[in-house]
Formats: sequence, structure tokens, C-alpha cells
Amino acid sequence: QVQLVESGGGLVQAGGSLRLSCAASGRTFSNYDTGWFRQAPGKEREFVAVINWRGGGTNYTDSVKGRFTISRDNAKNTVYLQMNSLKPEDTAVYYCAARQSTGRTYSISSLYNVWGQGTQVTVSS
Repeated sequence: QVQLVESGGGLVQAGGSLRLSCAASGRTFSNYDTGWFRQAPGKEREFVAVINWRGGGTNYTDSVKGRFTISRDNAKNTVYLQMNSLKPEDTAVYYCAARQSTGRTYSISSLYNVWGQGTQVTVSS
């Protein structure tokens, strides 16, 4: 089984940047599609971005397109989320999640069976 650990969260002013990392251990991570999700207080967990196991296919929720970039380095067993032009509404706990690739990527959280513990991102206005 793959285990995931997120890092890189913190407090940043609006307009600033952060890079989140999702480090994997255990089984071969390169076979797993990986997504980022986030959950703000009082809200449901929502999809942010996903990258396929090859690193060649990505998808983003509309609110982060043009600001966030997901990437991966399978040699380092790590997936990244570069977040630029951050807004207060990006404040949330960010989770990475993985599922064995089936040929297409998904934005539905219930389809992911491996989750990290989350990292807090706070954007001040």
C-alpha cells in the first residue's frame, strides 16, 4: 500500500505563492494517478487538480486554472502543487490522494483510496 505525506502549507498573503509536496512511500507510486483536494471550514471537500501516473495528463477545477500547476517527479515519488496568485478563498486544508491508474483521471474524492493527513494553507487578505 502507498502512504502519502503532504508538506509545504503555511500562512501567506493574498497574491503570494506556495508549493505543496506530496511524498509517497510503499508500493510503486508511479502506477498511481494523484489528485489534490481541499476542505475549508464548514465546507465539503472539493477537487483541486489531478495528474495521471505518467505526468502527461492534468485537470483542474475552474477556480484554480491559470494559478495552480500540478506536476510529479516519479524518480522522487513526489507530486507537487504550485499555487500562485493565492486568494483568501484558497484557504483550506489541502490533501493529496492517489488511486491506481485505470487510464482516465477522476475528480471524485470517493474514487481515491489512499489519502495523506493534509496540510493547512491560510491566505490572508
